[in-house]
Amino acid sequence: MPEAVEKVTLQLTVNGKLHSLSVEPRVLLVELLREILDLTGTHVGCDTTYCGACTVLMNGAAVKSCTMFAVQAEGAEVLTVEGLEKDGELHPIQKAFGDSYGLQCGYCTPGLMISTLQLLSKNRKPNEKEMRKAIAGNTCRCTGYQNIFKAIQLAAKNMNGA
Repeated sequence: MPEAVEKVTLQLTVNGKLHSLSVEPRVLLVELLREILDLTGTHVGCDTTYCGACTVLMNGAAVKSCTMFAVQAEGAEVLTVEGLEKDGELHPIQKAFGDSYGLQCGYCTPGLMISTLQLLSKNRKPNEKEMRKAIAGNTCRCTGYQNIFKAIQLAAKNMNGA
């Protein structure tokens, strides 16, 4: 019978809410989000960081939560796709992805939205090259990416108040 693994106490803020919990050191951040905190918007696609479906913001930087241990997020602020919506209102990025048909099956969409948020928080008027670079870590197998770029442009426009 395998020996019990000692749990580690962890404190982090997810979508503005402070969480203090005990987890096994081997628990991945994506597992903590999906299975412990029931935030299932962050998806597991490849387990290798290739697809980007698991992308979240940690302290403002996009990270792949499928290959990051939860304990590495000790004291961090984590934002998932669920944290974009405020008081029942979609974030301009979420709205733009819907309005521009920037999604099909939707599996990659949460990671793309988080990568878009990181981009637009630093650059409110990205050109196509900058958009391509910002979402390079996200793979979509359903679209031709053109509507994703349209969604990013529309989100930027809406976030600029235009």
